[in-house]
Amino acid sequence: MADEKMEMGEVGASLMSSESKPPPVRPPNTFERLFQPCLGELVGTTFFVFIGCVSVIENEESTGRLQPALVHGLAVAVMVACMAEISGAHFNPPFTLAIYLCGGMEMNMVAPYLASQLVGGVLGAAMAKAMTSRENFAKAHGAAFALLQPDSEIGGAVFGEVAMTCLVTMVVLLGAVNAKTRSPMVPFMVGCTVIISILAGGDVSGTCLNPARAFGPAIVSNYWDYHWVYWVGPITGGLIAAALVRLLLGDRKIRLVLK
Repeated sequence: MADEKMEMGEVGASLMSSESKPPPVRPPNTFERLFQPCLGELVGTTFFVFIGCVSVIENEESTGRLQPALVHGLAVAVMVACMAEISGAHFNPPFTLAIYLCGGMEMNMVAPYLASQLVGGVLGAAMAKAMTSRENFAKAHGAAFALLQPDSEIGGAVFGEVAMTCLVTMVVLLGAVNAKTRSPMVPFMVGCTVIISILAGGDVSGTCLNPARAFGPAIVSNYWDYHWVYWVGPITGGLIAAALVRLLLGDRKIRLVLK
């Protein structure tokens, strides 16, 4: 009897252990590894640029910078929260370059991500044009950053784009890539950084921080005045942020020196 009870106990224990084992994790297939992340970047950038452009084109004078700031920041936070597990939710070429330089993605995905973001910017701007009135669209140049006029403003605008993009890129790198400081609050953190940057520097440069956000409206509205500012500034700021994390702020895995 004792032997039978022991055997029954062993059978029960083995059944319980087999039931408690989690099912084996299926490795991601080619679609999930290559195509789905690019689609996530395309869709996320499209809706971010769409919502952002509409907020500028239909901006009420009484709300000033507050309306575009809140719309851009909240749109970033929502899209990052939704798409983070699909593509990493970059939606911005400087973010992609900085994340790659800090070891957060494979090199073979950099060019597809950049292409997806730029195409998404054009689609989002086209959607904004389809939704808004012709008069408001023409007045705002399709939200293509028509703020800069005299050459004397260019230096401050470029510096502002560099500094503010560096700030938001550091938030992305430290909140999502760096293991020591990684936080589940990163969508909120990035969204808040975008909001405060637009509130602080909106009247200086327009606070683009994202070449895809500038490129789409420029294509759709054919407005190219000082367009280079919104490539040089954000890309330089993103590279500076990557250098700071790689050299000084990152954990031992990311840091190249002083390990």
